[in-house]
Amino acid sequence: MSEHAVTIEWKHGLQNCSYETYCRDHEWRFDSGTTVPASAAKDYFGSESCVDPEEAFVASLSSCHMLTFLAICAKRNIVIDSYVDHAVGVLEKDAEGRLAITRVTLRPQARFSGEKIPAEDELRKLHDRAHHACFIANSVKTEVRIEPA
Repeated sequence: MSEHAVTIEWKHGLQNCSYETYCRDHEWRFDSGTTVPASAAKDYFGSESCVDPEEAFVASLSSCHMLTFLAICAKRNIVIDSYVDHAVGVLEKDAEGRLAITRVTLRPQARFSGEKIPAEDELRKLHDRAHHACFIANSVKTEVRIEPA
């Protein structure tokens, strides 16, 4: 078992406090000392220069999948030179009529070298195994699709 703590801090500014005008900007502070500027999504009056929770959710799923995939490949002595994922999450009403990220599509592209370059079928199996072992994917009800390139 492990715990993962984050401090979220927002402060009232001098702006008007109506729904349309209050500032959504805040900070995410992590134990590593990293601070991330965050805000609401642009559609909800947030700052475009900040990370919004929806983007962070998609990034979390993508990052966890990648790290799990890298670990599986490393244990099999499969050399990965690079990995890129252009992940997309869809915010829409769910079956209960509430807004939710209902699905996330991961589009990982891995480049391999060395003696063990996986064929397309093996690559799909590696991604499937990574998906089923991903801590974050196992923690959410969002549908996660993997479409390796």
